[in-house]
Amino acid sequence: MAGVEHIKVDADEAGMRLDRWFKVHFPGLGFGALQKLLRSGQVRIDGGRAKSDTRVQPGQMIRVPPLDVDAKAKTGPIAGKDLKHSGDGELLSRMLLYEDEKVFVLNKPAGLAVQGGSGVTRHIDKMLEAWTNKKGEKPRLVHRIDRDTSGVLVVARSRGAAQKLTAAFRERDTHKIYWSLVKGVPRKHEDKISTWLVKEQTPDGDRMRVAKHGEEGADHAVSYYRVIDTAAQNLAWLEMEPYTGRTHQLRVHALYMGHPIIGDPKYFIDDPNWDFPGGIQKRLHLHARSIDIPHPSGGRLKVTAPLPPHMVQSWNLLGFDEADGARDEE
Repeated sequence: MAGVEHIKVDADEAGMRLDRWFKVHFPGLGFGALQKLLRSGQVRIDGGRAKSDTRVQPGQMIRVPPLDVDAKAKTGPIAGKDLKHSGDGELLSRMLLYEDEKVFVLNKPAGLAVQGGSGVTRHIDKMLEAWTNKKGEKPRLVHRIDRDTSGVLVVARSRGAAQKLTAAFRERDTHKIYWSLVKGVPRKHEDKISTWLVKEQTPDGDRMRVAKHGEEGADHAVSYYRVIDTAAQNLAWLEMEPYTGRTHQLRVHALYMGHPIIGDPKYFIDDPNWDFPGGIQKRLHLHARSIDIPHPSGGRLKVTAPLPPHMVQSWNLLGFDEADGARDEE
């Protein structure tokens, strides 16, 4: 790259950490090299010095000095139109948050299914065929998140890595954090929710409901939550952590508390005494924010995913600051 560049931050990059922004735009630039550029003041935001954990905002200008690496095609949180018009390999590359010889970690966009099913024509499992290696091994899913939920999805690059990662999920040696926007404000600032859940058939497809202990087919489900911020008494931003991994668990537990997740097509029931907030999209506001899991090669893997565009829009509208939710992400 020749000469100094000034690159404008896009709207879909709102709240992205500066080091992540460089990883997206200049994937060949190492962490150490970036730190050196930051320390020497060669990288600046709107003319001012910055740190690797500085959150960038739309419209800001980032000064990029001459680098020995090539820029990557534009990327960032994925919008609906991109899902329709991008090839599988390209789309997966744009989702990529982290990779090494054992693991990929993706930021799955809302609306894209993880696995196939009735009426599903495109899904992550099928798309991963584009990343089949020279030995003919396709990357393997080791867990799932709902189609309408965005965020962190861990994928194993080999059978051995898949076995170790699957065992970590089975033994609950993982720490998963979700962010949600819910109707109203819970009375307790933080709490544990413990219920039994059972699947039932409805005209709109399978739906989970709270069941009685001992009911046939019911599974125990435990979740934890804490309130990060509120918008008056109308809406609350929750950090949610599922201890168990039941279908739709957090969505059902939010409803069980009396505070369903905004935009949930299955569990948010219209209330004539409550007006849906203007300016907020009627899409599920549930995001798999971060994961902390044993790495197949030893140590632990910790990855955080930026919010999807519709939640960035809501956070900006409500005046929420992503930094307020970063307590457990350091």
